[in-house]
Amino acid sequence: MPEPKDMQTEAIAILNDKFRKGDYPSNRGDILFTRGLVDYIASRNEGTEDVAPFIRDYSDFTEDNDPHGERDFGSFVYGDKKCFWKIDYYDPTQTMHSEDPADIEKTHRVLTVMLANEY
Repeated sequence: MPEPKDMQTEAIAILNDKFRKGDYPSNRGDILFTRGLVDYIASRNEGTEDVAPFIRDYSDFTEDNDPHGERDFGSFVYGDKKCFWKIDYYDPTQTMHSEDPADIEKTHRVLTVMLANEY
């Protein structure tokens, strides 16, 4: 796992880990699944909760997939499909990027889960 660049990066990474693991205020973040992934999950007669462990338990952060050390991106294989997840940082009104993703009061996190070909 790459080392965080500084204290702010480490704070962002910790908040991202908490968010992915469900230890985060629900009014400070959303999880979105793309239509393609939702359709694929349904075709397997499963639900989005079946994908949650791939995101929650993800720990394969490297310099290639996490160059900034924020632990905000990952990939996994679900069934026979490669999938990605990505965390973005918005201000509390969700109209622009957060001015400080290390500050939970100034940030609304959005985790998007998608098929790799939807990226």
